[in-house]
Amino acid sequence: MNAPATHSDSAGRGELVVAAAQIVSSHDPVANLGLVHEWTARAAAAGADLVVFPEATMACFGTRLREIAEPLDGPFAEGVRVAARAHGVTVVVGMFEPADDGRVHNTLLAVGPRVEGGEAAYRKIHLYDAFGSRESAVVCPGEELVTFRMEGVTIGLATCFDVRFAEQFTALGRAGAQVVCLPTSWGDGPGKAEQWDLLTRARAMDAQAWVVAAGQAWVAGQGTEPLGIGRSCVVDPVGVVRARLGATEGLLVTTIELDLVAATRARIPIL
Repeated sequence: MNAPATHSDSAGRGELVVAAAQIVSSHDPVANLGLVHEWTARAAAAGADLVVFPEATMACFGTRLREIAEPLDGPFAEGVRVAARAHGVTVVVGMFEPADDGRVHNTLLAVGPRVEGGEAAYRKIHLYDAFGSRESAVVCPGEELVTFRMEGVTIGLATCFDVRFAEQFTALGRAGAQVVCLPTSWGDGPGKAEQWDLLTRARAMDAQAWVVAAGQAWVAGQGTEPLGIGRSCVVDPVGVVRARLGATEGLLVTTIELDLVAATRARIPIL
């Protein structure tokens, strides 16, 4: 696992308005792109600078991912760019792109007019080979940690099962990430909600950064493939949950204080 270049903790602004769009994606990428447009508009109207969608927004797990995967210049990604430009916000969304070995990459695309360089892409490193699932049968793991800059703010990217790996979040913190976006499709099951709550708080403390975790909403009758439990949240650098949704679809919008990152790192210098 290779860490990105280190950036300064200093931000060009003291606050950031972040949103988590807790949706339920279907098997249809076209319909799901419509949801991206709809919920991006809602987040922008609520004043958000950054809106985070779940993992597998492009198509839910259980879809034939090889058949729907698209490159980063494909119609789904281009549609996300259009939504971000139309509303002047940064959008982070989970999608699938073809891998060289015949599998797909579970990719986060971060785009928007405020992103330095225009966009960034992160391919999920830690695959969900647990609880009876084998994501690696279809998904090729990534190797690179990714951060990007937005108006002086350094933002890191991680996906779902990555949250069980403290070293990834510590590395993002050392790379200067003040915010970590964590799109997920966190499957339901005994103890899973408690694990989710614990892990999101712990990883915010490991990175000493704000964590914006956007999950798929819960739906009745979920099968063996992960969909979601909801519980999207925003956690501060000392592990305090500042905002949380319930199980059903919803939009979480909250203002985060970026100065708390530098203050926490100065007070508790673990990085």
